[in-house]
Amino acid sequence: MPPRRLHAAAAAGDDGGLTMRSLLFVPGDDERKLAKSLDAGADALIVDLEDSVVEARKAAARRLAAAFVAEAKRRASRPRLYVRVNPFASGLTDADLDAVVSAAPEGIVQPKCLGGADVQRLGAKLGVREAEHGLADRAIRIIAIATESARALFGFPSYVGASSRLEGLAWGGEDLSVDLGAESNRLPEGAYAGPYALARTLTLVGAVAAEARPIDAVYTNFRDLEGMRAEALAARRDGFEAKMAIHPAQVAVINEVFSPSPETLAHARAVVAAFAAAPDAGVVALDGEMLDLPHLKRAKRLLEQAEV
Repeated sequence: MPPRRLHAAAAAGDDGGLTMRSLLFVPGDDERKLAKSLDAGADALIVDLEDSVVEARKAAARRLAAAFVAEAKRRASRPRLYVRVNPFASGLTDADLDAVVSAAPEGIVQPKCLGGADVQRLGAKLGVREAEHGLADRAIRIIAIATESARALFGFPSYVGASSRLEGLAWGGEDLSVDLGAESNRLPEGAYAGPYALARTLTLVGAVAAEARPIDAVYTNFRDLEGMRAEALAARRDGFEAKMAIHPAQVAVINEVFSPSPETLAHARAVVAAFAAAPDAGVVALDGEMLDLPHLKRAKRLLEQAEV
């Protein structure tokens, strides 16, 4: 089983590869940026119809996004393609879905999500449109951004079992800081302040509980690649599988951080081999260290994530 979950939709093919370390946001109304994004090296693109598109450009962005996804899917090699729609409260979600589902993106990124009921509601809307366009049932998956309001932080338990479409949970601190009325979401030294560190942790444990991918937030200072690297390393250490990006320059760093080193993979193979050599043992010794079954599970998951 690949990282966390492989839905029936992914098993049907046209998945663009299972590895997903970097997810790059691209404004849906900018033809130049959309065209350049295909060669940015990101594992996934998130074509944005929400925050990066002003109201007057929403209709044009829908048309451009649908055409871009349809054309990009013809490429022999491409990133996975997602579309971030506008939230339910905007009244624009249905128009967004009407425009882009026919192009069959791999998934929809759902902003301002409050919990499992919102995912189910979006899933029902997708199901109707999949049928209308002759797509397989549940072909389109959902990544929910789950921390954009104070209310959303109480919704994490509801994601468990909510929908087989749920592929990932992501988080972000910008909208949350606005909702909380905060002056900043970071401390002077750059670390997240308490409420946002809590949101990050809830996203990680909530995603794992729901068998979805935990996806780390964007690093908004796109010129500070070393700061972003440090944040990505901390995210990988804690269990996040991927990180979102807002600029192509961030992609290579994210991919590097979330790709296991040859030494790490070699150690994981050695752990698996040690347990295979002692199939009845609950504990084995390797390089002077005593390892038990959680070490074996971690090693197997690492190898699965690396697709080796």
